[in-house]
Amino acid sequence: MRAYRVAYDGRPYYGFQRQPDVTTVEGTLFDALRRLGVLDDEVRKPPGYAAAGRTDAGVSAVAQTVAFEAPAWLAPRALNSELPASVRAWASADVPDGFHATHHAVARTYTYHRYAPDVPRSDVEAVLDRLSGRHDFHNLTPDDRNTVRDLRPGVEHDGEFLVLRLRAGGFPREFVRRTVSLVVAVATDERDAEFLDRVLSTESLAGPDGVPPAPAYPLVLTDVDYPDVSFSTDEQAAKTVREVFEARRVERLAEARVAAEVASGVR
Repeated sequence: MRAYRVAYDGRPYYGFQRQPDVTTVEGTLFDALRRLGVLDDEVRKPPGYAAAGRTDAGVSAVAQTVAFEAPAWLAPRALNSELPASVRAWASADVPDGFHATHHAVARTYTYHRYAPDVPRSDVEAVLDRLSGRHDFHNLTPDDRNTVRDLRPGVEHDGEFLVLRLRAGGFPREFVRRTVSLVVAVATDERDAEFLDRVLSTESLAGPDGVPPAPAYPLVLTDVDYPDVSFSTDEQAAKTVREVFEARRVERLAEARVAAEVASGVR
C-alpha cells in the first residue's frame, strides 16, 4: 500500500469524487492510472483505494491524500506523467496493509482566503472563539447526521485578505464555506450575536434564516494529519507543482490588473 499527497487547482473540476459524465479530480486520477496500466478498464478503482476527503466543486488542495495498492515503480513523478498540469502528486509514503486514507486521518485543515479589507480581525476572532470547541454544527451543513465536530479555528490578516484556517477531525458538506459566511456576517454586524447563538442551538435554521455557503474557489484543503505516516517529497514532482502554480498565480495577478484597469477607466 502506498499513500500519495496530491495538489490540484479545483476550478476546472466538479469536485473531487468521481461522478458520471463530468470531470472530477478522482476520475482524472483513475484515468491516469489506467493509462499507466495500474488500473484495468473494467475495474472501478484500485484495490484498497480511499481518499482523505471529498472536496466540493471549485475547491483546491495542497495535501489531498489517496492510498491504494500501488506498484513499486509508481513514484509521484511517474503518476504525474499521465496527469494534467492542474493535478500533481508530489509526495508518497509506504503504509501498512489495511491503511485507510479516510478513517486513519486524525485531523484535516482547510484554509479560506476571504477578501475583506474592512473587516476587523479582532471581530473575526471573537466569532471564532464562540465557534471553537465541540458543537453540533447542524445549521452549517446540509448533512443530517455526523454534524458534531470539535473545531479548532484561527485567522490572520494577509494584506486585504482574511486567511481563516479551520481544523477538525472531519468536515460535513459545505461546513467550511458556511462557517466563513457566518463569521463574516457576524463580524460585520450583518447578523448579530444572538443569531450566532441560534446557529449553535438545537433550532433548525433554513431559508432566509439559514447560512449560505461562501464561494468555493478561495478554499484549499491544506493538510491531512496521519500521525504514524511519514511522507517523502519527490523533489522532481514538487518542482513541477511549484512551477505550475506559480505560473497560474502570475496569470491571475495579470487578470486582476486588467480588471482593475477596466473598473478604474469607466467614468
